[in-house]
Amino acid sequence: MNRTDALDMVRESISRVIPDADIAALGLDDAFRDVLEMDSLDFLSFVEVLSELSGVRIEDEDTPRLTSLAASADFLVARAVT
Repeated sequence: MNRTDALDMVRESISRVIPDADIAALGLDDAFRDVLEMDSLDFLSFVEVLSELSGVRIEDEDTPRLTSLAASADFLVARAVT
């Protein structure tokens, strides 16, 4: 998985959880939970969808690393099975 694919998966996951989110307005380093006002349930749903789309297992202790588009994509690239 390359970074572009990972970014697309992160954006798709957010869109599935918050369909009316303006993903295009998010900067790579914006804290999307704050910008999109995601509550804990939304974030948990995002993590589940991201895990399903990417095939990457995301543990509870990994979630603090999923703060922005860039950080989430970097996490996926690092954890992806090649």
